Amino acid sequence: MNERPAFPIGVNVLVVKEGKLLLGQRKNTSGEGDWGLPGGHLEKGERMEDGARRELEEETGLRADLEFVNLANGWNREPHYIHASFLARNIQGEPRLMEPEKCSEWKWFSLDNLPKNIFVGHRQTIEAFLKHETFSD
Repeated sequence: MNERPAFPIGVNVLVVKEGKLLLGQRKNTSGEGDWGLPGGHLEKGERMEDGARRELEEETGLRADLEFVNLANGWNREPHYIHASFLARNIQGEPRLMEPEKCSEWKWFSLDNLPKNIFVGHRQTIEAFLKHETFSD
């Protein structure tokens, strides 16, 4: 029997407020120094929306309703990832640094002036969001 390939699923949240996107500067992990979305890995047996909500709260302290925005297949990078991303609606709270060992700071960036050093795993998702695309392959 052929074994099926396994690869991780990332769940991310785009938190947009007054035309600005919330990004965190990554620390002690892949892409250290780059700016990334709140998010992480989907856990086995977890709904994607629940995983994204959990990651948002664990990393930023924010609570929000989530709306699916896009799926990005990062097949051309190593490691291969699938990213499911959600837009935060009805945001409650202000971002706090909940995991200082993984993130240096949370910062708001204008959607038309994002930093150049966006984490490679999130570039495709953000580009698709800005183009109003629900799928990026």
